[in-house]
Formats: sequence, structure tokens, C-alpha cells
Amino acid sequence: MKLSIIIPAYNEEKRILPTLNNYYQFFKKQLNNDFEMIIIPNNCSDNTLMVVRKFSKGKNQIKFFNISRYSGKGGAVIKGFELASGDYIGFTDADGSTNAENFFKLYKNIKNFDGIIASRKIKGALIKPPRRKTQNISSFLFNKLVRLLFNLKYYDTQCGAKLFTKKTAKFLTKNYTETGWIFDVDLLYLCKKNNLKILEYPIQWTDKENSKLSFLQGINSIFKLVKLRVLHNF
Repeated sequence: MKLSIIIPAYNEEKRILPTLNNYYQFFKKQLNNDFEMIIIPNNCSDNTLMVVRKFSKGKNQIKFFNISRYSGKGGAVIKGFELASGDYIGFTDADGSTNAENFFKLYKNIKNFDGIIASRKIKGALIKPPRRKTQNISSFLFNKLVRLLFNLKYYDTQCGAKLFTKKTAKFLTKNYTETGWIFDVDLLYLCKKNNLKILEYPIQWTDKENSKLSFLQGINSIFKLVKLRVLHNF
């Protein structure tokens, strides 16, 4: 198995099917049977699980695991890491913000790195349509705080497409501490502490409506960053 793609999904019945079709058709053409998609519905109150179950019928490359309780996006991703068997294991958003072609770029460019993360903020990246100024400001401030607290040099820790070697993914599964919105920072800081090489790579990213991160959650994430840094031995 060359590649495992984890897709966490929280109440995505209206958006996930085009993503599943896009990824399945693209990677079936590129890798034939040497890939798997593992969809992790988590704490869903809509018909996401039903959509996923129906889509998976007759497709050996499609697996799913339902988490009925709250797990956070990070908890869903970690569960996917546990189940995955690919030489490379990554995750992407259920809304299709990163399409299959752009995720494939991560796979083709990971090379000798331990991981590769998609970026919307370095040269060569493109966001369609352009983000609102308020989004850019909040993202800029968040990134500044991440750099200050964790000394992570990445310009975009939060882009929802990342890929790791199997060894790295299984290491993260055993050592993660955060399952909420800032779990990406936790994973990348664990990599930094253990001298793992992570490449930041520019992609084309489609900004989707109906973001599930509220303003209050954004504020709360700042406090969680501080708490996370203390947890990692300030």
C-alpha cells in the first residue's frame, strides 16, 4: 500500500460526496489499487455516515470508521493514523478545499522528508477566491503567536492537508496531546522536538463557505496554544 488518505468529517453530508468522488477517481487512476481512503465521521448529527457508507459499497479502497462521541478533528485524524497501512499517511478536509490533484503534489514531493504540509501562504500558493481581510488578520496573528511560543518557522500550520511517512505518522499517534483545532501545531511541534524534517509546500486552495470555526473558538484557541506550550515543557 503506497498511500493512505484520512478524511475526518463532522456534519459534512452536504459537502463530502464531491470530495470523495474527486479523490477516489483521481487516485484510482494514479495509483490503481495502491491507495486507501479512510473516512472518519465524528460526532455527526446529520447523515454523513449514511453518505459515506453508501459511497464505500463495492470500493475496496474505501474504509470508514464512525466515532459517535466528540473526538475533535485531531482525534478523528489520529484514529485514521491508527487504522492506516500506507507507506505514506496523510489527511485532508472533507469539504474539498484541497482537491486530489493538489494532495497528489504533496505525495510527489515528500521525497526524503519525514512529512510535508500544504501551505496557502508561501510563494507559489493560490487561494480562490481571495480571503477576507479579517481572515487574513486573524490568521497572521495566530501564526505570529505560534512562532513566538513554539519557534515553528512555517507560514501556515493550519492548512488542512498534510502527509507523513508511516514511521512519522505512527510516532505522532503515540505521542499527540491535542485533538482540537490546534492539533496541527501539536503534531508539528512534536516533529520539531524530535528533529524530524517537514517540508512546507505551496498549493492551490479553494476557500469554502460555512467554516466551523467560530470567533469564540478562535479566541479560545489562543488560550489553548499557551496551555499546549506549557504542556510541552516551556
